[in-house]
Amino acid sequence: MKGKLYLIPNTLGDSAIERVIPSFNTELINKIHIYIVENIRTARRFLSKSGITVKIDDLTFFELNKHTSVEEYSGFLKPIFDGHDIGVISEAGCPAVADPGAEIVKIAHNTQIDVVPLVGPASMLMALMASGFNGQSFAFNGYLPVKSNERAEQIKKDEQRSKREGQTQIYIEAPYRNMQLLDGFLNQLNPQTRLCIATDLTLENEFIKTKTVKDWKTQTPDLHKKPTIFLFLA
Repeated sequence: MKGKLYLIPNTLGDSAIERVIPSFNTELINKIHIYIVENIRTARRFLSKSGITVKIDDLTFFELNKHTSVEEYSGFLKPIFDGHDIGVISEAGCPAVADPGAEIVKIAHNTQIDVVPLVGPASMLMALMASGFNGQSFAFNGYLPVKSNERAEQIKKDEQRSKREGQTQIYIEAPYRNMQLLDGFLNQLNPQTRLCIATDLTLENEFIKTKTVKDWKTQTPDLHKKPTIFLFLA
């Protein structure tokens, strides 16, 4: 009998496990001994914080990140065919959303492995919930181009789509590039376009505000190295 692939959400930061992770998840991880993770050290810390009773040193970790070759992916799933369950843990939030875990899930479906997503914090959806924007039509655009001219062009295109379709546009960025992205929004978007900034979600210093671009220009927050979701609706 084959095992299953469990997608296990991580916390979005140093928040208490009991605040954002269901107890069912903690019970499940005590039955899983093999994990596919983005960073082994981070995964071990999360499992320890979750109160795992299995010895961490007895667990097997496969690392999946930009240094992992595509040829290695399928090998990570081989234990499932021997009856072992495998858990996928992202650096933060839900696996396979703006995350390399999506490739593992794709292979699992192609090889008839059952995929089980578990409940946990999803920054993109939490930000959308709190934005006041259209929650029926939205696009998660992930990361915009790093080059300023390409980024500016894409922002303009996305704003036109938002205005035409009434669609919320959602973005994420590496925390150390947040201010460049915010600058791009403030310079390229129409002054009356509404922009929501949601940062440090689920943490004590959580910040979620929606204002027009014009109003944001009068008081720009410091987002440097703070996990942030950006949303706008033209």
